[in-house]
Amino acid sequence: MEMGRDQKLTVGRVWKKKFFIALFTGFFSLFLLIAAFGFTGSALALPLGGIGDFIVEFDELQGSDFELLPHMGETGNADQSPMVRNKMGEAKIKGLHIYKDLKMPAGQWVRFHVRAEGETTIKGLIQDARFIHANLSFEGLSIVEKNTENFAENWTQSAKKITITDAKLITDYLFQSMVSLKGAKISTELIDQPEIIEQ
Repeated sequence: MEMGRDQKLTVGRVWKKKFFIALFTGFFSLFLLIAAFGFTGSALALPLGGIGDFIVEFDELQGSDFELLPHMGETGNADQSPMVRNKMGEAKIKGLHIYKDLKMPAGQWVRFHVRAEGETTIKGLIQDARFIHANLSFEGLSIVEKNTENFAENWTQSAKKITITDAKLITDYLFQSMVSLKGAKISTELIDQPEIIEQ
């Protein structure tokens, strides 16, 4: 095939564009994880949401002023999905591990990790989860049900104190007024496929 002087042949523009979009998305998601959980010291009033599911694991959580209520929220696959919203005035967490799986353009999967070797302290915690697997213990537990058309107000569960151990949560939104992460470590790894949790 012959080409004139004014003709240009473009090769790989679409793949290059997709690559940079995926790369930017991955680094932006990692930045959100780092910012939301305070890479060093304390972070203030930082939300984390809108990037799809991420997984939170920890050995133990001691929380106060706990409240649980039904909630409809956005996930990585749906605009509205049923969840539970957890609220706590203050929480102290041991063995915190947060990770997120992202697919790269060539089909390779990358997992971003945030780990805390020391104790994590959070104030003003709001978390939307659609899967929780853990051991729960309450102090001063009360459950209230109302006859209302508002889904979020039909029932609430509250407790003065809550202890959660050996926890694994699929989370789509997280907000905290203040968070202090001691001994934070950020890492990435290549994985064969994303983690699938049977619910």
